[in-house]
Amino acid sequence: MIPRLTTLVGYTEGISALCLFFVAMPMKYFFGQPEVVTVVGSIHGGLFVAYLMILMAGVGGHWNKMAVLHGFIAASIPFGPFWFDGKLKAGKYAL
Repeated sequence: MIPRLTTLVGYTEGISALCLFFVAMPMKYFFGQPEVVTVVGSIHGGLFVAYLMILMAGVGGHWNKMAVLHGFIAASIPFGPFWFDGKLKAGKYAL
């Protein structure tokens, strides 16, 4: 359950970050619509926190502690959650 949920939330969080960077921020700065960043940014922030909580829930049962640290770093950069999911599935952080 946790690994599948991690994949789902990780991909959703990654997509929300891309929407924030490549849709909402241009809407704010080029078209004067700051409310788009407020909405998309709030969604992205919630997904970011949920992603880290799910990673922490998997420590000890599915992954080692480095998974949380590397997951946090990956979630902080564009396309990072997609790369990190591949590492989780490959067993890099398995117990």
